[in-house]
Amino acid sequence: MTEQTLMEALALALSGGSESPAWKSFAAFLRPACAADKEVAEAWRRVVAGSTEADDVWALACAVIRHIERDDAFGESLHGWLTDGPARAAAIARSEAAEHRNVIDGRSQVWGSVVQARDIAGGIHIHQTPPARAVVPRQLLPVPAHFTDREDDLQVLARLRASRNAVAPHVIVISGPAGVGKTTLVSRWLQEREAEFPDGQLYVDLHGFTPGEPASPAEVLGHLLRAFGQGEVPTTLPELAALWRSMTADLRFAVVLDNALTAAQVRLVLPSSPGSLVVVTSRNRLTGLAVDGAAFHQLGLLDHGSAVELLSRSVGRERVDDERSAAHEVVMLCACLPLAVCLAAARLASRPERSVASLVEALTRGLGPLGALRVEGARTLQAVLDESYGVLSREATVVYRRLGLLPTAVFDTAMVGAVCALSEVEAEGLLETLTDMNLLEEIGAQHYRFHDLVRQHAAQRGSEEVASVQAETVRRFVDWCLTVATSAEEVLTPSHRNLGSREYLFAPAAPVSFMDESAALAWLGTHREALMGAVRSAAKAGWETTVWQLVDAMWPMFLRLRLYDSWIEAHELGLQAARRAGDRAGEARMLTSGGIGLRSVGRYDDAIVWFTQALDLAREDGNTRDEAQALNGLGSSYRGAARLGEAQDCFSRALALREAIGYRRGAALSRLRLGELALDAGDHGKAIDHLDRALTELVAEDDTYDATRARSLLGFALARQGRRESGVRELNAALGDFGVSGSDFWRARTLEMLGQVAHDGADESAARAFYERSRVIYSSISPMDTRRVERRLRELGPETPPFDAEQH
Repeated sequence: MTEQTLMEALALALSGGSESPAWKSFAAFLRPACAADKEVAEAWRRVVAGSTEADDVWALACAVIRHIERDDAFGESLHGWLTDGPARAAAIARSEAAEHRNVIDGRSQVWGSVVQARDIAGGIHIHQTPPARAVVPRQLLPVPAHFTDREDDLQVLARLRASRNAVAPHVIVISGPAGVGKTTLVSRWLQEREAEFPDGQLYVDLHGFTPGEPASPAEVLGHLLRAFGQGEVPTTLPELAALWRSMTADLRFAVVLDNALTAAQVRLVLPSSPGSLVVVTSRNRLTGLAVDGAAFHQLGLLDHGSAVELLSRSVGRERVDDERSAAHEVVMLCACLPLAVCLAAARLASRPERSVASLVEALTRGLGPLGALRVEGARTLQAVLDESYGVLSREATVVYRRLGLLPTAVFDTAMVGAVCALSEVEAEGLLETLTDMNLLEEIGAQHYRFHDLVRQHAAQRGSEEVASVQAETVRRFVDWCLTVATSAEEVLTPSHRNLGSREYLFAPAAPVSFMDESAALAWLGTHREALMGAVRSAAKAGWETTVWQLVDAMWPMFLRLRLYDSWIEAHELGLQAARRAGDRAGEARMLTSGGIGLRSVGRYDDAIVWFTQALDLAREDGNTRDEAQALNGLGSSYRGAARLGEAQDCFSRALALREAIGYRRGAALSRLRLGELALDAGDHGKAIDHLDRALTELVAEDDTYDATRARSLLGFALARQGRRESGVRELNAALGDFGVSGSDFWRARTLEMLGQVAHDGADESAARAFYERSRVIYSSISPMDTRRVERRLRELGPETPPFDAEQH
């Protein structure tokens, strides 16, 4: 039973007047329902009051239908009344019509055309013009001529459509950040499927993110009903919704609901027709529509090539080809966001006399793309991001602004909780809010990042905070980085002594711990950008002790991940801060740790200067341990500079000092260095003696990382001495351990040594495979080592193609 069926029955009963037997019968039947259901009672009250308007009868029919859904017994009774009541009403109507005289008064009933005249001569001809066929609505927005790519997204939408439930209306939600091209994509997709929707394609902007109130469901339903030719529409939402469902029950059409803010804004507009398709676009994910059977697609940015193509189609391929490098830079500054690229293109198109390079210059000044990408008559990038920001809750705006103050684009719940003084649960909820709004992108479990242009907007909003709030936010961030980095350091390099207590203003309430080395190293790798940002921010703020202590806590990140640029920059800042603070212990630590970074990139002369300064400090302070550390580093720098005699002297003096003070681990490391030096000289027996003892002592000291280094070098020495099987076994064991500990540099170095061993054994195929694996790892961490392995590959000569018997 439908609302339409019931309305027709009620109208027929009512046609006999409120005193007719059929209507009285229905009134008696409906009385219990009125007592049980306020909605039915209110609708009935309006009809009884004398209203015979179709809207009121329709409202009564809708209320009764909803009551039936809650009361099965009432539904059965209604079915009985419909069987009897309307038939009785029709019989009465026919009887009254038979007795009717041609008198037009209050009891007259007229159907069709009527002529009222005293005398008629001749025939009467009544001509009726058939009603004009309603225009099929085709309201999709036009697709710009420069629409680019999106083939993968179009295919996804096609698959979602193909997998629909054929007996229910189909709903697809397309979400993505502001300016990513959601509406254009939908228009393009639906334009290609016009034949699938013979009754029309409608479009409504729900204004979910524009200033002012979003479009109400009543406004939207009114628009949709009028699009289908309904002249007069009801004024109440229930009546509008009921009429919308009834009018479209048998139609095949598509509706685009653009810029939706919430699932509730959409839900009341959904039709009932199984032939219908509703495509919703939103900056929110609108996951609440899952209960309505919606399918979801997240629209991402264009890839770089497609973004350049979009620019080319907009301003002319020749112009872009003439300044290819500048065009690529424009696209990068626009972060491949279609709206930003289109605004940049419009600016170029309106200034044909200017170069593409001039736009690059404009986009890198002042407020950057947010301020520069303004075109008359178009929604600017600043405007669309302001709209998204404007609909956030107060709590979410606070988090958004404070994240904009941080020197990182990647966040996790623990960091945000510490920075915003929230619990992790509260932080996670607000991060999810920003993610649902597509202001953040989720990149892993509880990890998020800003889109480049959104980050600029968040920074702009963050700058509106008072100075004290800005300073506290950054300080909380720096202290959180120092706290967690220290915890990672304790797991990864427990022998690395902390020099005094760490300096905090806002130490996190809950201690941070890591289950194992892998977890600690993974955290350092994920947060390397944040950690370097914290170092720079602390240096800029003048928090001197915090600067060098944070650099010191990051030691295992530099040691294991070999991020040389960051390694050297951080230690230069740390050294300056320790000297300004007058902290000699901190200065010595920065000199020795930083010197290792300089030596590792081949800056041997600079490293020798740093280690010499560290040696002088240690001797002035009478610190034997630091003196031996400086000598060990100085020896490694001399070795890199091929000054092997001076290297031998430094290593031997360091070993003697360390043995004298009982520093067993340090002595083992000096022996490891002497073993490397013996390998360089080709004295494999001496190398094995040093490395074997170093391995034993480092295992006893529970220094697994350095013990594995010793094992790798020992394996290489054994193989070079001629004990190849034993050597390869040790090298493979070390390779496995480095894989577990996450040391990419030493994995690459061990693979390189395995390649050398294979080359020594004339197994060029195996050597090439080992070198290639080594080169791939080195390429992302050490240009100097990459070049060396590439030379080894060239020394092997061109690769010999495999023998093919069919060709011979």
